[in-house]
Amino acid sequence: MSLNGLVNRWVLFALAVAALAVGLDNEYYFTLLNFIGIHTLLVVGLNLLLGYAGQISLGHAAFFGLGAYASGILTATYGVNPWLALLAGLAVSGLAALLIGIPALKLRGYYLAMATLGFGIIVYIILNEAHHLTGGPSGLSGIPSLSLAGFPLNTARRLYLLVWLAVGVILALSANLVDSRSGRALRALHDSEAAAESLGVDTARMKLKIFIWSALYASLAGSLYAHSLNFIAPASFGFMFSIKLVTMVVLGGMASIWGSLLGAGVLTVLPEVLTAFHDFEVSIFGLILMVVMIFLPRGLVRGLMDLWEFRRYKREGGNLV
Repeated sequence: MSLNGLVNRWVLFALAVAALAVGLDNEYYFTLLNFIGIHTLLVVGLNLLLGYAGQISLGHAAFFGLGAYASGILTATYGVNPWLALLAGLAVSGLAALLIGIPALKLRGYYLAMATLGFGIIVYIILNEAHHLTGGPSGLSGIPSLSLAGFPLNTARRLYLLVWLAVGVILALSANLVDSRSGRALRALHDSEAAAESLGVDTARMKLKIFIWSALYASLAGSLYAHSLNFIAPASFGFMFSIKLVTMVVLGGMASIWGSLLGAGVLTVLPEVLTAFHDFEVSIFGLILMVVMIFLPRGLVRGLMDLWEFRRYKREGGNLV
C-alpha cells in the first residue's frame, strides 16, 4: 500500500471516531461502541497469534480475565491507583503467558489448543473459587472508574475516546508489526515451521513473543472492561467467550488487522440486534455465520474486497475463463 493510502486510512479512522463522539448522544450507543473497542483489542491480539503465526489458542479469555481481576482487586480491595493496577494487570498476564507459553508452545495443532483450553479452565475455576479475592460467582463490585488529570471517566461517553485511542494505537502497532521483518517471520511460521527454521527464524522464540504480545493486548482489554462496568464476574471470562473470540477472528478474516475490527464489531452488535427474535436468536446467529463461512471463507474483509474486484472486472468488460 502507498504511503498516501496508508495515511488516508488512519485519517478516516480518526475522523470516524471523532464523528461518532460528536454525533451520538445516547449512552447505550457509547457503551456498545466501547465494547466493540474492547473486543477489537482482544481480537487483534488473537489474530496475530492465530491468523499470522498459526498458533491456536482456546484460552484467550483467561488473559482477559487476569487483566480485569488484577485491576479490579487492586483498586476495589486495596485502593491502588487504577493506572498502576492496569500496569500490574499487564505484568500478571505477561508473566502467566511466559510460564504457560514455554511448555505449551512446544505443542502443535489440536494439542496446543487443548493445552490453552486447560489453562483457560484453570483460571476460570480459580476466579470462581477464590471468594476472598474475586468474590466468587457473585463477582467483584466497587471497581472505580479511570480518570485523567482528575477528570473521572465514569460514563460510557467519557470513556469512549480513551478506549478508541487505545484501539487506534494497538491497530497501528499491529499493522507496523505485520509489515516488519518480524511480521514476515510470523507468516513464514504460519506456512511451515520447518521452512521458517531453515531460513534462520528462531521459531520457539517467535511463538513465545507473539503469545505474550497477544496476552498483553487481552490484559489491557480486561482492565478497560473492569473500569468500564465497575463490576466483573467469572462468567464473562469462560470457555465460550474464548470460542466467540476465535469466531470473531475467522469472521473478520484471518491475518487481517482491519478484519479484526470488523469481526469484533459484527459479533458485538449482532446479538443486540437478534434479541428481538428471542427464542430464534441462536438459530439466526448460527445461520448468518454459516452463510458467511460458506460464501466468504476468507472472512468479511477479504470476501468483500474480492466481490468488489469481481464487480469492477465485470464492469470493465472482463470475461471469466
